[in-house]
Amino acid sequence: MSTTNNELVKLSASQMAEKIRNKEVSSRELTQAELDVIDAAEPQLHAFLHVSADEALAQADAFDKKLAAGETEGLPELAGVPIAIKDMIVTKGIPTTAASKILEGWVPPYDATVIEKIKAAGMPILGKTNLDEFAQGSSTEHSAFGNTYNPWDKQRVPGGSGGGSAAAVSSYEAPLALGTDTGGSIRQPASFTGSVGVKPTYGGVSRYGAIAMASSLDQIGPCARTVLDAALLHEVIGGNDRRDSTSIPEPMPHVVDAAREGLKRDLTGVRVGLIKEISGNGEGFQPGVAKRFDEAVKLLESMGATVTEVSLPHLSYSLGAYYIIMPSEVSSNLARYDGMRYGLRVMPPTGVPQTAANMMAYTREAGFGDEVKRRIILGTYALSAGYYDAWYGSAQKVRTLVIEDFAKAFEQVDVLASPTAPTTAFKFGEKTDDPLAMYLGDVTTIPANLAGVPAISVPCGVDDETNMPVGFQFFAPQKRDDVMYKPAAALEAALEETWGGNILTKMATPWLAD
Repeated sequence: MSTTNNELVKLSASQMAEKIRNKEVSSRELTQAELDVIDAAEPQLHAFLHVSADEALAQADAFDKKLAAGETEGLPELAGVPIAIKDMIVTKGIPTTAASKILEGWVPPYDATVIEKIKAAGMPILGKTNLDEFAQGSSTEHSAFGNTYNPWDKQRVPGGSGGGSAAAVSSYEAPLALGTDTGGSIRQPASFTGSVGVKPTYGGVSRYGAIAMASSLDQIGPCARTVLDAALLHEVIGGNDRRDSTSIPEPMPHVVDAAREGLKRDLTGVRVGLIKEISGNGEGFQPGVAKRFDEAVKLLESMGATVTEVSLPHLSYSLGAYYIIMPSEVSSNLARYDGMRYGLRVMPPTGVPQTAANMMAYTREAGFGDEVKRRIILGTYALSAGYYDAWYGSAQKVRTLVIEDFAKAFEQVDVLASPTAPTTAFKFGEKTDDPLAMYLGDVTTIPANLAGVPAISVPCGVDDETNMPVGFQFFAPQKRDDVMYKPAAALEAALEETWGGNILTKMATPWLAD
């Protein structure tokens, strides 16, 4: 790859878009440059499950023809910029597997709403990224098709479940990606890889065509290298959709304007609340994470923000409530994978009655991985007769208390803040034998999903001991996603001045070597 292409792929998505508009580079040239990076990086990183090179170049050519003919008026700012898609989101004509053997080889006959919007925006789709099977995991170690590796250190996980999207963005294989966030699956991988990840307000982005894990928690959102890029992508995919009954029937908040306002680094009048229960100083938080978080808080204050500590008293129960509600919904949603209609079908061996029940049992045994089976069993138990009220019903009551805690907190402050994850990226195999330890890593991200509020993770430095990125998380009130973009962009800008550039410049990229 030439030096010119190396420089091109390291541009932010907004810078790429500007070059396309000014006709300094074509969408095809940019897409080909990204595909070249994918060719070089994938043997080392395995961020993608499927690369749709021919389709992406055809989409890029179609956009370039429109641009040449002057037919791009009204298209979003990111028009022509390529993107990667988490393989939990349905794409017409491109395999969609949810990283599970039970859907191996399935090619959907329709597009998710967000994919329709991406295509309408003229954004070429580079391919489908790896994840924990059915988005169930925090490390991308539970994919049926192999691990994704953290671009910072290939002995460490990229986070999960959307480790593939985060790794693709941070390694320059893609300037943008889509992910899904059920309990932190966009934000935690962003923290682990030094990228930006956003969970929009629940209902702010259509879930039509997102393979369901836990329907009351799932949310599609942007993965990017800058806050502005995330806002620009958020604006492309957001908005009401009549095909999604949970979609918010209101206009999108002005997230791009808020991000650009934040780049001015003036936070006068912005009230930031540090969540006492997950402030970074408690048990289980890595010292380096707490240190970088505290430094970032001081930067916010230096830009004029008012910082106070806020208590959300029921937050300590959110992890337990989540790990009852989520597997219960998993158990219900994954019941459709029975070998009858689509996906894998395994018939019972000779000598075993050839019944529908036995076929379903053998199909699910072969098609689902250990983590998926674990959560189905947990959820089925929680929903079973005699336990429904004691477990699932009680968890929903706790969820209501968490929602009320957030509502009360936002009467005092504009945004809430915490570390995105208690630790930096851990090594492969460190937590696979201890699922509870893995689940505890979600303690800082889960509350946003339970409450349906938006949250964003931005890099706030590198841990001195592990030399791995640390994430800083902002929460905003429901339907006020714009409120979190301003301080997030301001913090990013202030930190980049300190670092002398984007945090990813600190990462070695041998796959970009000339």
